[in-house]
Amino acid sequence: MSELRKLIAGNWKMHTTLAEARELARGIVQGLGPAPTAEVTVAPPYTALAAVAGVLAGTPVRLAAQDVFWEEKGAYTGAISPVMLVDVGCRQVIIGHSERRQHFGETDATVNRKVKAALKAGLGPIVCVGETLAEREAGLTLKVVERQIQEGLAGLPADAASRLVIAYEPVWAIGTGRTATPAQAQEVHAFIRTLLSGLLGTPQVRILYGGSVTPDNAASLLAEPDIDGALVGGASLKAASFLAIIAASG
Repeated sequence: MSELRKLIAGNWKMHTTLAEARELARGIVQGLGPAPTAEVTVAPPYTALAAVAGVLAGTPVRLAAQDVFWEEKGAYTGAISPVMLVDVGCRQVIIGHSERRQHFGETDATVNRKVKAALKAGLGPIVCVGETLAEREAGLTLKVVERQIQEGLAGLPADAASRLVIAYEPVWAIGTGRTATPAQAQEVHAFIRTLLSGLLGTPQVRILYGGSVTPDNAASLLAEPDIDGALVGGASLKAASFLAIIAASG
């Protein structure tokens, strides 16, 4: 069972103009108050990072990016480096989201390179893992997650655990309205925690659940002993629903 403080992270994906991003960030900050019950992170699209950083300055809400490249600089058209993310005010970065794996060819090997680069730059990686519907129905959930954890986190430095976050996102539950039951999520989270104990020498790594988290199901999911928070997609695009999920974590 984990005793880590809950973390609620909002992944805005490819949504929001600059004006919309500022308005959403202001709504979250104003509704959150100075001492939220959970740690809170938001991950706007690259184009809105600087604008949202300005809104979040001096507040308890952290800024994250949705992806990163592993090189610091060079001839890599379209890529964003860890150094650039730190420069704009990011403290965390999402790596290996299933949409990156599905649409952009992300592999466990590229996830590993990105995680190491993020840590080197001082960023906290939020590493996503999870099985497809076909893999779950074939009874391969734990095997898939084990491979993603072991290969994605291979060779990390000893002090990585304190900055690392894992997000278990069953692919079949992302943006589909389907959600893992609290018992299904807890089973995988407990398995991941055991894996991390062996790999990093400590179970004290936050493990978030993601996949159609809403104000209606957040409390039951977050009540499970090994669920340390949530990575929220669509419900993070409205301040009221995101704030309701944060409130459910307390």
